[in-house]
Amino acid sequence: MTTHSANHNADNERIKRRYFAYLKEAKRHSEPTVDAVAKALARFEADTRHRDFKAFHFEQAIAFKKRLAEEKAQRSGEKLSKATLNATLAHCKRFFQWLAWQPGYKSRFQYSDADYFNLSEKDVRVATARREQVGPTVEQVKHVITLMPTASPIHRRDRALIAFTLLTGARDSAIASMKLKHVNLTAGFVEQDAREVQTKFSKTFTTYFFPVGEEIRGIVAQWVAFLREEMLWGNDDPLFPATRIAVGPLRQFEVVGLDRAHWRSAARIRAIFRDAFASAGLPYFNPHSFRNTLVRLGQTVCQTPEEFKAWSQNLGHDKVLTTFLSYGQVESPRQGEIIMTMGKLRGGQSNVIELAKAIAHELRQPDRSD
Repeated sequence: MTTHSANHNADNERIKRRYFAYLKEAKRHSEPTVDAVAKALARFEADTRHRDFKAFHFEQAIAFKKRLAEEKAQRSGEKLSKATLNATLAHCKRFFQWLAWQPGYKSRFQYSDADYFNLSEKDVRVATARREQVGPTVEQVKHVITLMPTASPIHRRDRALIAFTLLTGARDSAIASMKLKHVNLTAGFVEQDAREVQTKFSKTFTTYFFPVGEEIRGIVAQWVAFLREEMLWGNDDPLFPATRIAVGPLRQFEVVGLDRAHWRSAARIRAIFRDAFASAGLPYFNPHSFRNTLVRLGQTVCQTPEEFKAWSQNLGHDKVLTTFLSYGQVESPRQGEIIMTMGKLRGGQSNVIELAKAIAHELRQPDRSD
Protein backbone atom coordinates (compact mmCIF):
# COMPACT_ATOMS: atom_id res chain seq x y z
CA MET A 1 0.00 0.00 0.00
CA THR A 2 1.35 3.41 -0.96
CA THR A 3 1.65 6.08 1.71
CA HIS A 4 0.91 9.53 0.34
CA SER A 5 0.45 12.89 2.01
CA ALA A 6 0.97 16.56 1.20
CA ASN A 7 4.63 16.26 2.18
CA HIS A 8 5.52 12.60 1.60
CA ASN A 9 5.11 9.85 -0.98
CA ALA A 10 6.55 6.46 -0.11
CA ASP A 11 6.81 5.24 -3.71
CA ASN A 12 8.62 8.43 -4.70
CA GLU A 13 11.07 8.02 -1.84
CA ARG A 14 11.87 4.44 -2.86
CA ILE A 15 12.55 5.27 -6.51
CA LYS A 16 14.60 8.31 -5.54
CA ARG A 17 16.82 6.14 -3.34
CA ARG A 18 17.41 3.88 -6.33
CA TYR A 19 18.29 6.87 -8.49
CA PHE A 20 20.67 8.30 -5.91
CA ALA A 21 22.40 4.92 -5.66
CA TYR A 22 22.67 4.85 -9.46
CA LEU A 23 24.25 8.31 -9.50
CA LYS A 24 26.72 7.48 -6.77
CA GLU A 25 27.68 3.90 -7.66
CA ALA A 26 27.19 3.71 -11.43
CA LYS A 27 27.82 7.31 -12.51
CA ARG A 28 30.41 7.89 -9.73
CA HIS A 29 29.00 11.26 -8.70
CA SER A 30 30.12 12.83 -5.43
CA GLU A 31 27.94 13.28 -2.35
CA PRO A 32 27.54 17.05 -2.95
CA THR A 33 26.30 16.35 -6.49
CA VAL A 34 23.78 13.77 -5.25
CA ASP A 35 22.66 16.22 -2.56
CA ALA A 36 22.06 18.87 -5.23
CA VAL A 37 19.91 16.41 -7.20
CA ALA A 38 17.95 15.54 -4.06
CA LYS A 39 17.30 19.23 -3.41
CA ALA A 40 16.09 19.79 -6.98
CA LEU A 41 13.69 16.84 -6.82
CA ALA A 42 12.42 17.99 -3.43
CA ARG A 43 11.58 21.34 -4.98
CA PHE A 44 9.67 19.63 -7.78
CA GLU A 45 7.79 17.38 -5.37
CA ALA A 46 6.82 20.32 -3.18
CA ASP A 47 5.46 22.05 -6.28
CA THR A 48 3.29 19.03 -7.18
CA ARG A 49 2.31 18.37 -3.53
CA HIS A 50 4.21 15.09 -3.67
CA ARG A 51 2.12 13.61 -6.41
CA ASP A 52 3.26 10.14 -7.47
CA PHE A 53 5.98 10.24 -10.14
CA LYS A 54 3.92 7.67 -12.09
CA ALA A 55 1.42 10.48 -12.70
CA PHE A 56 4.06 12.76 -14.23
CA HIS A 57 2.82 14.84 -17.15
CA PHE A 58 4.77 17.37 -19.18
CA GLU A 59 2.41 20.12 -18.01
CA GLN A 60 3.80 19.62 -14.49
CA ALA A 61 7.26 20.45 -15.82
CA ILE A 62 5.97 23.60 -17.52
CA ALA A 63 4.15 24.76 -14.38
CA PHE A 64 7.15 24.02 -12.17
CA LYS A 65 9.45 25.93 -14.49
CA LYS A 66 7.19 29.00 -14.37
CA ARG A 67 6.82 28.97 -10.59
CA LEU A 68 10.52 28.37 -10.06
CA ALA A 69 11.29 31.45 -12.17
CA GLU A 70 9.25 33.53 -9.71
CA GLU A 71 10.69 31.95 -6.56
CA LYS A 72 12.97 34.07 -4.39
CA ALA A 73 16.13 33.00 -2.64
CA GLN A 74 15.82 32.80 1.14
CA ARG A 75 19.00 34.72 1.90
CA SER A 76 18.93 37.54 -0.64
CA GLY A 77 15.22 37.84 -1.24
CA GLU A 78 16.01 38.12 -4.96
CA LYS A 79 14.68 35.85 -7.69
CA LEU A 80 16.69 32.69 -8.25
CA SER A 81 19.53 33.16 -10.70
CA LYS A 82 19.36 31.71 -14.18
CA ALA A 83 22.24 29.42 -13.23
CA THR A 84 20.23 28.01 -10.30
CA LEU A 85 17.16 27.58 -12.49
CA ASN A 86 19.18 25.80 -15.17
CA ALA A 87 20.86 23.44 -12.70
CA THR A 88 17.62 22.60 -10.86
CA LEU A 89 15.67 21.91 -14.04
CA ALA A 90 18.54 19.91 -15.56
CA HIS A 91 18.59 17.62 -12.50
CA CYS A 92 14.83 17.08 -12.82
CA LYS A 93 15.08 16.43 -16.54
CA ARG A 94 17.79 13.78 -16.17
CA PHE A 95 15.84 12.08 -13.38
CA PHE A 96 12.66 11.76 -15.45
CA GLN A 97 14.64 10.60 -18.46
CA TRP A 98 16.08 7.84 -16.29
CA LEU A 99 12.66 7.14 -14.78
CA ALA A 100 11.07 6.72 -18.21
CA TRP A 101 13.08 3.49 -18.63
CA GLN A 102 12.27 1.99 -15.23
CA PRO A 103 9.73 -0.82 -14.76
CA GLY A 104 6.39 0.55 -13.62
CA TYR A 105 7.13 3.99 -15.04
CA LYS A 106 8.05 3.58 -18.70
CA SER A 107 4.42 2.97 -19.70
CA ARG A 108 3.20 6.06 -17.85
CA PHE A 109 4.93 8.85 -19.78
CA GLN A 110 7.29 9.42 -22.70
CA TYR A 111 11.05 9.86 -22.44
CA SER A 112 10.70 13.10 -24.42
CA ASP A 113 8.28 14.54 -21.83
CA ALA A 114 11.33 15.40 -19.73
CA ASP A 115 12.39 17.90 -22.40
CA TYR A 116 9.73 20.28 -21.08
CA PHE A 117 12.07 21.06 -18.18
CA ASN A 118 14.34 22.89 -20.65
CA LEU A 119 14.87 26.61 -20.27
CA SER A 120 14.75 28.82 -23.34
CA GLU A 121 17.97 29.05 -25.37
CA LYS A 122 18.34 32.67 -24.26
CA ASP A 123 18.08 31.78 -20.58
CA VAL A 124 20.53 28.89 -21.01
CA ARG A 125 23.07 31.26 -22.57
CA VAL A 126 22.68 33.61 -19.59
CA ALA A 127 22.94 30.71 -17.12
CA THR A 128 26.05 29.22 -18.67
CA ALA A 129 27.90 32.42 -19.60
CA ARG A 130 31.49 32.33 -18.35
CA ARG A 131 32.02 35.10 -15.86
CA GLU A 132 35.21 36.57 -14.52
CA GLN A 133 36.36 34.53 -11.55
CA VAL A 134 36.70 36.58 -8.39
CA GLY A 135 39.39 36.16 -5.78
CA PRO A 136 41.34 38.40 -3.42
CA THR A 137 44.72 39.77 -4.32
CA VAL A 138 47.75 38.38 -2.51
CA GLU A 139 48.11 41.79 -0.86
CA GLN A 140 44.53 41.66 0.45
CA VAL A 141 45.08 38.23 1.96
CA LYS A 142 48.28 39.36 3.64
CA HIS A 143 46.46 42.42 4.99
CA VAL A 144 43.77 40.18 6.51
CA ILE A 145 46.38 37.90 8.07
CA THR A 146 48.32 40.84 9.52
CA LEU A 147 45.20 42.08 11.34
CA MET A 148 44.22 38.71 12.81
CA PRO A 149 44.77 38.31 16.58
CA THR A 150 47.29 35.82 17.96
CA ALA A 151 46.49 35.88 21.68
CA SER A 152 45.18 32.32 21.94
CA PRO A 153 45.85 28.99 20.23
CA ILE A 154 42.51 29.30 18.47
CA HIS A 155 43.47 32.73 17.15
CA ARG A 156 46.78 31.35 15.89
CA ARG A 157 45.02 28.36 14.32
CA ASP A 158 42.67 30.66 12.40
CA ARG A 159 45.54 32.83 11.17
CA ALA A 160 47.59 29.79 10.11
CA LEU A 161 44.54 28.38 8.35
CA ILE A 162 44.23 31.36 6.02
CA ALA A 163 48.01 31.47 5.49
CA PHE A 164 48.04 27.75 4.64
CA THR A 165 45.23 28.17 2.11
CA LEU A 166 47.21 30.86 0.31
CA LEU A 167 50.42 28.83 0.54
CA THR A 168 48.92 25.65 -0.94
CA GLY A 169 45.64 26.50 -2.71
CA ALA A 170 44.15 23.40 -1.06
CA ARG A 171 40.38 23.05 -1.04
CA ASP A 172 38.59 23.54 2.29
CA SER A 173 37.41 19.92 2.45
CA ALA A 174 41.01 18.74 2.03
CA ILE A 175 42.27 21.16 4.68
CA ALA A 176 39.62 20.02 7.15
CA SER A 177 40.81 16.40 6.84
CA MET A 178 44.56 16.99 6.71
CA LYS A 179 46.91 15.54 9.32
CA LEU A 180 50.26 16.84 10.55
CA LYS A 181 52.09 14.10 8.68
CA HIS A 182 50.87 15.44 5.35
CA VAL A 183 52.94 18.62 5.71
CA ASN A 184 56.67 18.49 4.97
CA LEU A 185 58.11 21.83 6.03
CA THR A 186 61.70 20.90 5.19
CA ALA A 187 60.97 20.01 1.56
CA GLY A 188 58.17 22.58 1.33
CA PHE A 189 55.21 20.51 0.20
CA VAL A 190 51.89 18.99 1.23
CA GLU A 191 51.02 15.42 0.31
CA GLN A 192 47.31 15.35 -0.52
CA ASP A 193 46.83 11.62 0.01
CA ALA A 194 43.29 10.66 -1.05
CA ARG A 195 43.30 7.70 1.33
CA GLU A 196 43.07 10.17 4.22
CA VAL A 197 42.54 13.62 2.70
CA GLN A 198 39.21 14.53 1.10
CA THR A 199 40.47 15.61 -2.30
CA LYS A 200 38.31 16.21 -5.35
CA PHE A 201 37.81 13.04 -7.42
CA SER A 202 39.78 11.23 -4.66
CA LYS A 203 42.96 12.23 -6.45
CA THR A 204 46.36 11.93 -4.74
CA PHE A 205 48.92 14.60 -5.62
CA THR A 206 51.73 16.67 -4.15
CA THR A 207 51.43 20.43 -3.72
CA TYR A 208 54.64 22.39 -3.27
CA PHE A 209 54.33 25.68 -1.43
CA PHE A 210 53.49 28.50 -3.79
CA PRO A 211 55.87 31.50 -3.78
CA VAL A 212 53.63 33.86 -1.84
CA GLY A 213 56.18 35.14 0.67
CA GLU A 214 58.37 33.81 3.45
CA GLU A 215 56.16 35.43 6.09
CA ILE A 216 53.23 33.25 4.99
CA ARG A 217 55.35 30.12 5.07
CA GLY A 218 56.68 31.19 8.48
CA ILE A 219 53.18 31.44 9.98
CA VAL A 220 52.41 27.89 8.88
CA ALA A 221 55.76 26.63 10.18
CA GLN A 222 55.15 28.28 13.57
CA TRP A 223 51.75 26.65 13.79
CA VAL A 224 53.08 23.18 13.01
CA ALA A 225 55.87 23.68 15.55
CA PHE A 226 53.32 24.71 18.19
CA LEU A 227 51.26 21.56 17.66
CA ARG A 228 54.29 19.26 17.66
CA GLU A 229 56.48 20.85 20.31
CA GLU A 230 54.05 22.47 22.75
CA MET A 231 50.92 20.38 22.32
CA LEU A 232 53.06 17.24 21.73
CA TRP A 233 50.78 16.08 18.94
CA GLY A 234 51.87 13.41 16.48
CA ASN A 235 51.66 12.60 12.79
CA ASP A 236 48.05 11.39 12.81
CA ASP A 237 46.66 14.39 14.68
CA PRO A 238 44.76 17.07 12.73
CA LEU A 239 46.66 19.92 11.13
CA PHE A 240 43.77 22.26 11.91
CA PRO A 241 41.89 20.87 14.90
CA ALA A 242 38.32 21.70 15.82
CA THR A 243 37.45 23.96 18.72
CA ARG A 244 36.82 22.19 21.99
CA ILE A 245 33.57 23.11 23.72
CA ALA A 246 32.89 22.11 27.33
CA VAL A 247 30.83 23.10 30.34
CA GLY A 248 32.59 25.92 32.19
CA PRO A 249 32.56 27.09 35.81
CA LEU A 250 29.23 28.83 35.26
CA ARG A 251 27.75 25.56 33.95
CA GLN A 252 27.46 26.96 30.48
CA PHE A 253 29.05 25.69 27.30
CA GLU A 254 32.14 27.67 26.41
CA VAL A 255 35.32 27.46 24.33
CA VAL A 256 38.09 25.76 26.28
CA GLY A 257 40.78 25.27 23.63
CA LEU A 258 41.66 22.95 20.78
CA ASP A 259 40.05 19.56 20.35
CA ARG A 260 42.24 16.68 19.21
CA ALA A 261 39.84 15.99 16.34
CA HIS A 262 39.12 17.10 12.80
CA TRP A 263 36.28 19.42 11.90
CA ARG A 264 33.25 17.41 10.76
CA SER A 265 32.91 19.59 7.68
CA ALA A 266 34.43 22.65 6.02
CA ALA A 267 31.62 24.94 7.21
CA ARG A 268 33.66 26.24 10.14
CA ILE A 269 36.60 27.01 7.84
CA ARG A 270 34.37 29.21 5.69
CA ALA A 271 33.06 30.96 8.80
CA ILE A 272 36.64 31.76 9.88
CA PHE A 273 37.35 33.26 6.45
CA ARG A 274 34.12 35.29 6.58
CA ASP A 275 34.92 36.73 10.02
CA ALA A 276 38.54 37.50 9.15
CA PHE A 277 37.71 39.41 5.97
CA ALA A 278 34.89 41.29 7.71
CA SER A 279 37.22 42.32 10.54
CA ALA A 280 39.66 43.66 7.94
CA GLY A 281 36.91 45.68 6.29
CA LEU A 282 37.02 43.63 3.09
CA PRO A 283 34.31 41.69 1.25
CA TYR A 284 34.13 37.99 1.98
CA PHE A 285 36.26 35.69 -0.16
CA ASN A 286 35.72 31.99 0.40
CA PRO A 287 38.62 29.50 0.60
CA HIS A 288 38.09 28.27 -2.96
CA SER A 289 38.55 31.79 -4.33
CA PHE A 290 42.20 31.63 -3.24
CA ARG A 291 42.73 29.22 -6.14
CA ASN A 292 41.73 32.05 -8.48
CA THR A 293 44.27 34.23 -6.68
CA LEU A 294 47.03 31.69 -7.27
CA VAL A 295 46.14 31.22 -10.94
CA ARG A 296 46.39 34.98 -11.47
CA LEU A 297 49.74 34.94 -9.72
CA GLY A 298 50.85 32.10 -12.00
CA GLN A 299 49.89 34.13 -15.05
CA THR A 300 52.35 36.81 -13.99
CA VAL A 301 55.29 34.68 -12.83
CA CYS A 302 55.25 31.71 -15.24
CA GLN A 303 57.41 32.38 -18.30
CA THR A 304 57.24 29.06 -20.18
CA PRO A 305 54.64 26.35 -20.86
CA GLU A 306 56.60 23.99 -18.60
CA GLU A 307 56.40 26.44 -15.71
CA PHE A 308 52.67 26.90 -16.09
CA LYS A 309 52.23 23.12 -16.40
CA ALA A 310 54.02 22.70 -13.07
CA TRP A 311 51.88 25.47 -11.57
CA SER A 312 48.75 23.75 -12.86
CA GLN A 313 49.78 20.36 -11.46
CA ASN A 314 50.44 22.04 -8.13
CA LEU A 315 46.73 22.93 -8.03
CA GLY A 316 45.85 19.29 -8.68
CA HIS A 317 44.91 19.73 -12.34
CA ASP A 318 45.72 16.98 -14.83
CA LYS A 319 45.55 19.40 -17.74
CA VAL A 320 46.78 22.96 -18.13
CA LEU A 321 43.59 23.76 -20.02
CA THR A 322 41.60 23.07 -16.86
CA THR A 323 43.56 25.82 -15.16
CA PHE A 324 43.07 28.16 -18.11
CA LEU A 325 39.37 27.47 -18.63
CA SER A 326 38.19 27.04 -15.03
CA TYR A 327 40.30 29.65 -13.27
CA GLY A 328 42.57 31.34 -15.73
CA GLN A 329 40.48 34.11 -17.25
CA VAL A 330 42.56 37.26 -17.61
CA GLU A 331 41.04 40.09 -15.58
CA SER A 332 39.77 43.06 -17.59
CA PRO A 333 42.46 45.60 -16.52
CA ARG A 334 45.24 43.12 -17.24
CA GLN A 335 43.56 42.22 -20.55
CA GLY A 336 43.82 45.87 -21.57
CA GLU A 337 47.49 46.08 -20.58
CA ILE A 338 48.32 43.00 -22.67
CA ILE A 339 46.47 44.21 -25.75
CA MET A 340 48.10 47.65 -25.59
CA THR A 341 51.60 46.16 -25.42
CA MET A 342 51.08 43.56 -28.16
CA GLY A 343 51.73 46.12 -30.89
CA LYS A 344 55.22 46.77 -29.63
CA LEU A 345 58.15 44.83 -31.09
CA ARG A 346 59.44 42.23 -28.70
CA GLY A 347 61.45 39.04 -28.71
CA GLY A 348 60.39 35.61 -27.64
CA GLN A 349 58.93 34.21 -30.86
CA SER A 350 60.33 30.81 -29.93
CA ASN A 351 58.36 30.93 -26.69
CA VAL A 352 55.18 31.63 -28.66
CA ILE A 353 55.80 28.60 -30.87
CA GLU A 354 56.61 26.50 -27.84
CA LEU A 355 53.40 27.58 -26.13
CA ALA A 356 51.35 26.81 -29.25
CA LYS A 357 52.85 23.32 -29.40
CA ALA A 358 52.12 22.78 -25.71
CA ILE A 359 48.48 23.81 -26.11
CA ALA A 360 48.08 21.58 -29.16
CA HIS A 361 49.46 18.69 -27.14
CA GLU A 362 46.99 19.41 -24.34
CA LEU A 363 44.07 19.43 -26.75
CA ARG A 364 44.99 15.93 -27.89
CA GLN A 365 44.80 14.56 -24.36
CA PRO A 366 41.59 13.09 -22.86
CA ASP A 367 39.64 15.77 -21.05
CA ARG A 368 38.83 15.72 -17.37
CA SER A 369 36.97 18.44 -15.56
CA ASP A 370 38.37 20.07 -12.44
